[in-house]
Amino acid sequence: MNSEKLILVTNDDSVSAKGIHSLVEVARQFGRVVVVAPDKPQSGMGHAITIGHPLRLQKNNLFGTIEAYACSGTPVDCVKLAIYELFKGKPDLILSGFNHGENTSTNVLYSGTMSAAIEGAMEGIPSIGFSLANYSADADFEATQYFSEKIISEAFKNEFPKYVCLNVNVPNLKKEAIKGIKITQQAHAFWADSFLKREDQFGKNYYWLTGEFSDVDQRENTDLQAMKEGFVSIVPTQFDLTAYNLMNDFKKWKL
Repeated sequence: MNSEKLILVTNDDSVSAKGIHSLVEVARQFGRVVVVAPDKPQSGMGHAITIGHPLRLQKNNLFGTIEAYACSGTPVDCVKLAIYELFKGKPDLILSGFNHGENTSTNVLYSGTMSAAIEGAMEGIPSIGFSLANYSADADFEATQYFSEKIISEAFKNEFPKYVCLNVNVPNLKKEAIKGIKITQQAHAFWADSFLKREDQFGKNYYWLTGEFSDVDQRENTDLQAMKEGFVSIVPTQFDLTAYNLMNDFKKWKL
């Protein structure tokens, strides 16, 4: 593999998370790696950017000889700062993860991990988000490393379509128990939200978001189905949210 390839690695679990360190071990086989990741957990930030206060970028040595920076902002901030301030140009590949927890179905809309990859796609950069279905801080990423190496290798060997990124989810299974990789579609599933209402010491109400995950999608070949069956799921993901199939219906409105 060409050692001159420039690879940006980021995440949403913070620069100190086990997942990003496991991803860097894989990424360094493919070229020069630079890490720019949040200095604190940023899960659920979606595509948020920082506009109300300054962004800070602090170089650190958490990755040994790998050039690395902790960013005070969101995952998307990390990608933007890397492209426009650190690199003054575009890397050859953006890798986001390994996320502690899966990002299947509509979770992609809330995911900081996937928003970093989507930001890369918006810039026309080949980008991949990797997630493991295990929320533990000490999750075992052996299988994720194995399959990510295969996927990254193919990403460099093949023409990567512009303005598309890959959403990769790995089931929480041993490498030997995973049946393979499937190219899938995003499932139609969502969180049935509810709130826990509590009262603080001053008698004022506050709320904790909770709820249950509801899979209402019975279609074949969804990411959730693949994961349940023990496959790694890859969803080609785009940021264009236009409902093209409905445009003619809305043109019939008397506007």
